[in-house]
Amino acid sequence: MTKLTLGSYPHMLGFEQLERLLERTAKSSEGYPPFNIEQTADYAYRITLAVAGFGQEDLSITVEDRQLVIRGRQKDDGSERVFLHRGIASRQFQRSFVLADGVEVGEAIMENGLLHVDLTMSVPETVVQTIQIKKG
Repeated sequence: MTKLTLGSYPHMLGFEQLERLLERTAKSSEGYPPFNIEQTADYAYRITLAVAGFGQEDLSITVEDRQLVIRGRQKDDGSERVFLHRGIASRQFQRSFVLADGVEVGEAIMENGLLHVDLTMSVPETVVQTIQIKKG
């Protein structure tokens, strides 16, 4: 079976980076914590992560190489609690979202065990460029 790449289509020049981004995104498909992505306006989006049990001080949000990276790590409270059943996950996590050019990360809001991260996309102006043809 032959793997098709974007480079095998001669009319799609310069899309090799998109192919690498898709491969990188496919590798980070862990299911914790669950999240939603919603469109809140024409060029605005909101990522919502379910982070029950995490406080603001347990979470960090960074943008690294066009990736939004959200990390969670709970601090050990040092108490000797004995759980008969532990169904609420308290493990550390890292969620990454690849951002397109022009996507800016806005504010982050924590409410009722949900972390909301707002994104906006700037719309590039349409540019028409005329190329002069020179005699050889």
